Amino acid sequence: MAGDEDALVEAFEQWSTLVHTLAVRITQDHDAAQDVTQDVFVHLWERPQAYSPERGSLRGWLCMLARSRALDAIRRRRARARYQASAASADLAAHRGSPDPDDALTLEQEAKTVREAVQALPDPQRDAVYLAYVEGHTYRQVAHDLNIPEGTAKSRLRQALASVAERLADEGLIER
Repeated sequence: MAGDEDALVEAFEQWSTLVHTLAVRITQDHDAAQDVTQDVFVHLWERPQAYSPERGSLRGWLCMLARSRALDAIRRRRARARYQASAASADLAAHRGSPDPDDALTLEQEAKTVREAVQALPDPQRDAVYLAYVEGHTYRQVAHDLNIPEGTAKSRLRQALASVAERLADEGLIER
């Protein structure tokens, strides 16, 4: 397929709908899915030797590549959201005027402790916390976004909050 435009067109016509549908399902974003679909087929065009028929079908390889690219898109979106939230918080603090240096240091340390406690959570709990408390989703939306039962979403959030509270209590920031 190296440099074979006809083969690329044939692969695109046969598998682009599947790749796009998979990307939409993962990212929940049509624009991101279009970017993922384009990335997958550009990758195939630029590096056809990356596909090995001995290791599986072209369909399977394209789906694996689409999944990987879609998850990367989600990670980028989350990182961008965290950056924007942090920048907005800094802007808000700047508009409030200069806080007492001791208060600012205390707040900064508390925020750091909370971030560390959340980062220490297992990935499934951290993902649920992110969706619920950063993106403002209900437990039903969290369950839908993570493709898990509602009871599991509630349980993950409850366990995550208990773990964070325990860590904050250990640090003396809250009472048990």
